[in-house]
Amino acid sequence: MSENLIWISFALLSAFFASLVAIFGKIGVQGIDSTLATTLRAVIMAVFLVFISFFLGKFSLFSQISSRPLLFIILAGVAGALSWLFYFYALKFGPVKSVASLDRLSVAFAIILAVVFLGEHLVLKNIIGLILLIIGSILLL
Repeated sequence: MSENLIWISFALLSAFFASLVAIFGKIGVQGIDSTLATTLRAVIMAVFLVFISFFLGKFSLFSQISSRPLLFIILAGVAGALSWLFYFYALKFGPVKSVASLDRLSVAFAIILAVVFLGEHLVLKNIIGLILLIIGSILLL
């Protein structure tokens, strides 16, 4: 399997499971506090991922993590937690199609931030795609 096919497959699986988060989250957040729902989700994710890491024998790799990558993993964890707190709060009060649509603007934000902070380059078709993505998110509202 080519390297492109591997990352594309994983990205599509990620998108599919993210869509299930919206559906399951909307059903699950009904009648309970959204912060509590997010906390429960995070605990379940942590337990699940610890099990997977243990099963795959990844714990021995902890000693190889230096301080800079660890700092950015911590920051990514905090950003992810904040994202999910706001996501579940939005799901509690808004329709899935609108919440998920606006949440997908994270793609636009990520592209813009990658250009600014990581020096990634955009060509005309990327810019057009970015504009269409933003327009599409707005139209789904």
